[in-house]
Amino acid sequence: MRVLIVEDEVALAETVRRGLTREGFVVEVVHNGEDAVWAATEDLFDVVVLDIMIPLVDGYRVVEELRRRGVWTPILMLSAKDGEYDQSDAFDLGADDYLTKPFSFVVLVARLRALARRGAPERPVVLAAGDLTLDPARRRVRRGDVEIALTPREFGLLEYLMTRKGDVVTKTDILRAVWDPAFDGDPNVVEVYVRYLRRKIDLPFGRAAIVTERGAGYRLDPDGG
Repeated sequence: MRVLIVEDEVALAETVRRGLTREGFVVEVVHNGEDAVWAATEDLFDVVVLDIMIPLVDGYRVVEELRRRGVWTPILMLSAKDGEYDQSDAFDLGADDYLTKPFSFVVLVARLRALARRGAPERPVVLAAGDLTLDPARRRVRRGDVEIALTPREFGLLEYLMTRKGDVVTKTDILRAVWDPAFDGDPNVVEVYVRYLRRKIDLPFGRAAIVTERGAGYRLDPDGG
C-alpha cells in the first residue's frame, strides 16, 4: 500500500514513516502544501495523510485543490485542533477521515487500512436520481432548484445510496462504507440517519426516494421518488 505523508514536523513525519514502513507500507513524505498537491496529482497513492497546519498551502486548501482536479485518493486529515467545526470543514471540503494529535499509531494504521479497503472509485461530476442531485466535489445537494443542507454523515449516506441507486444495500453495507469497516456500535444508527435524510430530501417535497426493503435494507429510487 502506497501512502503519502504531508507533515511539516520533520521528526514526527520520520517517526510515522518508519513505523508505517515496518507495517509494510510504501511511504513518501513531503513537508508543505505545494509539494503535497504536486505529489498527489502526479503519482498514485492508496491514502494521503495530511496535516492541516502546513506551510505554503494549508491542508484545507490542499484537499479542496485535489478534489477540484479530480484526485479522489482517500485523505486522512491530521490536526492538533479538536473542534467539531474543524472536522466539519475538513469533511465538507472532501476529506475522508480525521485524526487529532497526539494520536495512537495503532489507530492510525487501522484507519489507513480501512480507507485503502474502501478505495477511491472514480466519482462522476454530479450524481442524479430524477430531480435529486448530489455534487461530490462541491458537497452540494439539490432537489430541483432547492439546495438542501446536509451534515457530513447525511451527505456520505446519500452519496453511497446514489452511487448504488436502484440496488438494495444492507445496513452492514452502509456501515462499512459510510461509517467504518470496523464499526462495532449500534447498527440501528443507519435507521436514524435514513430518517434524517428522508426529512430533508423527501418529506418537504412529497417524495419517497429512499425505499425500505423489509428484511433486506434500503434502495434509492433511480427516478428520485
